Amino acid sequence: MASVLSAVTGPADLQGLDEAELAKLAAEVRELLIESVAANGGHLGPNLGVVELTIAMHRVFNSPQDKFVWDTGHQAYVHKMLTGRAGQFADLRKEGGLSGYPSRAESDHDWVENSHASTSLSYAEGLARANTLQGKTDHVVAVIGDGALTGGMAWEAINNIAADRDRRLVIVVNDNGRSYTPTVGGLANRLTEIRTNPRYEPTLAAIKEKMTGGPKVAGVAYEALHAIKKGFKDAIAPQGMFEDLGLKYLGPVDGHDLQAVEHALTNAKNFNGPVLVHVLTTKGQGYDIAVANEADQMHQAHPFDRSTGEAKSVAPAGWTSVFRDEIVRIADDRPDLVGITAAMLYPTGLDALADKFPDRVFDVGIAEQHAVTSAAGMAMGGLHPVVAVYATFLNRAFDQVLMDVALHRCGVTFVLDRAGVTGDDGASHNGMWDLSLMQLVPGLHLAAPRDGARLRELLRECVQISDGPSVIRFAKGPVGADIEAIGRVGTVDVLRADENPQVLLVGVGTMAAMALGVGEELAKAGIGSTVVDPRWVKPLDPAIGDLAATHQLVVTIEDNGKQGGVGSTVLSLLSDREIDVPVQVHGVEQEFLDHAKRDVILKRLGLTVDQITAKAISRLGESTTEQLR
Repeated sequence: MASVLSAVTGPADLQGLDEAELAKLAAEVRELLIESVAANGGHLGPNLGVVELTIAMHRVFNSPQDKFVWDTGHQAYVHKMLTGRAGQFADLRKEGGLSGYPSRAESDHDWVENSHASTSLSYAEGLARANTLQGKTDHVVAVIGDGALTGGMAWEAINNIAADRDRRLVIVVNDNGRSYTPTVGGLANRLTEIRTNPRYEPTLAAIKEKMTGGPKVAGVAYEALHAIKKGFKDAIAPQGMFEDLGLKYLGPVDGHDLQAVEHALTNAKNFNGPVLVHVLTTKGQGYDIAVANEADQMHQAHPFDRSTGEAKSVAPAGWTSVFRDEIVRIADDRPDLVGITAAMLYPTGLDALADKFPDRVFDVGIAEQHAVTSAAGMAMGGLHPVVAVYATFLNRAFDQVLMDVALHRCGVTFVLDRAGVTGDDGASHNGMWDLSLMQLVPGLHLAAPRDGARLRELLRECVQISDGPSVIRFAKGPVGADIEAIGRVGTVDVLRADENPQVLLVGVGTMAAMALGVGEELAKAGIGSTVVDPRWVKPLDPAIGDLAATHQLVVTIEDNGKQGGVGSTVLSLLSDREIDVPVQVHGVEQEFLDHAKRDVILKRLGLTVDQITAKAISRLGESTTEQLR
C-alpha cells in the first residue's frame, strides 16, 4: 500500500480514507514523529498520545473554519502533519523550519501559538463568543490536558463557557494522567476515579458486544449504547463535577480507538452547545520506550537513538543540576526550608530534594499563581519556601509576587530556571522579562550568578533573606567554568582591572564571560577596561556608580529585554548621582524571538564579543572627537 501520509495535503484528504488506510495513517504519523524528534529533539510523548484523537478531530470538524486551540501547543505536531506540513518535519525546531508549537505564520490552521498552560479554554470561549455575536455556525474545539486543568484560568473559563448553552464549543480533555509527571490534586484524583474504575470499561465493553454482535459497530447501535450508558455511568463513574457546572459530558472514551473518538466528537458537534469530551490516552503510545520512561514518558527529548531511547550525546553538567545538588545541602541544615513546584519537579531540579525530604516538597499542579501565594502563607507560618519555576512562567504570577509576597515582606526565594534567551523552544519560552518585571517589586533582592560557584554562593545568600522576596536566575543548558574574581568592591565582583581603564564592562550573570571577552579584545586595541559582575542586580550596589565615574564609557551586557533591565537601572543610578558618563546598553530587543539556537539569536541581537567590542571602540572614538572639538 502506498504511503497515506504523503498524500495528505490537508484535512479534506482524510475524509475518503477507509479503516485500513486510517490505521496505516496513524502508524505513519507515529513513525514520522519518532524519526523527527530522534533527529532534532522536541516533544515526543505528548504527540504520540494524540495521534488518533487528532485524526478524528480533523475528520469530524472542518479546520480552519472550525477553530482548533491546543493548550500549551506542544502536542500539535500531528495537527501540523495533517494540515499539509508533514514534508517539513526534517527541519523541526531548526532556524527557518517548523516551530515546535502552533505558529500563525506557518498555517491558517494554527490559531494560538503560545506554549503556556491552562489558557486554551479562555481563547476558545472568546472565539465562540465572537462566532455567536457574528451569527457564525462554526465550532471551536479546545484540547486541554488533565494537567492543564489544574490551572485556575481553565476553571474561570469553564464557568463562563457553561453560562451560555448556545455556544458551539467542544472541550476535549486529553486525559493521560500526567503533566510532566503524574498530575496532582483533587481534580486529578477525581479523573483517576473515572479513568481507573474497574467496573466501567468491562461493563461498557459487555454492553457494546451484546448490542453489536461483533467487532463492527453499527451507527445506530453505538448511539443507543451512548444513550443508555448514562444510567450506569452515574453509579460507577463520578463525572458529575462537569455536568453540575452545566457542561454536557461525553466519555470517558478510549483515545486510541479512532472510531470511538469519532463517534464521541460527532455527538459533541451535533449537540450545538458546550460539550466536554473526556478522552483517555497514553502518553508515548506506540513507542514502548517512551511509555516505559518513568520520569516523563519522553515529554521533551533531546536527539536520541530510537532503538534505545538514549540521548545521542551526554550533555555537560547544567545549571539545573548545580541547583539540584545545592538545595539539598542547604535543606540538610535548614529544616524550615521547603520546595514548591508547579508540575515541573524534574525540569526545575527539585526532584532530589523531594527524594530526600518528601514531606517538604509540594507540587501544586500547573498553578503558578497559587504556588506563589501559598508560599507567602508558608512564610507567614514560619517556613522558608523555595519556588522553582521557569523564568517565563513567573510572568503569570507577577501580581502574586508583588501584592502577596512583597507587600507582606515574606521571605520567599524564587529560583528562575531557563532565564534569558533559550533558543529553539520558541518565542514564549524565552526568559527575557524577569529582570525587568522584578525591578518593579519593592524590597525584592535579585541575584544573577555567572557560574556554578556563584549559583551555590548566591542561593545560600537568598535563603538567608527573611524580610522580603529573593530571586535567583540562571540560564538553560550547560554551566561554564567558574570565573574567579580578582577583587570585590562592595558586593560587586571585579573580574578584570587594567591600568588606566577607559571602559567599565558590566556583565550580568552568564554574560560576565562575554564581558571578559570584550575586555580582552579592547586590550588588543590598546584600550584598558574594568570588568565587573554585579552579582546582585537588585538592589544595585552604588559601587557601580563609583566605578563608572572613573571611566570614559560604561557598557552593560545582559540577556534580558533592554527596557527596565540592568542597563536601564545603571542609567538611572548614574543619572540620580549626576555622573556624566555615556552608557551603552546591550540586551534583547523588546520583541518576540523566532526559534533558533541561542548563539544564532544572540548574534542577531548584536550580543557577541566582536559586535560589542566594535561598538565600544566606535563610541570611544566619537567621545575623543567631541573632546577635541
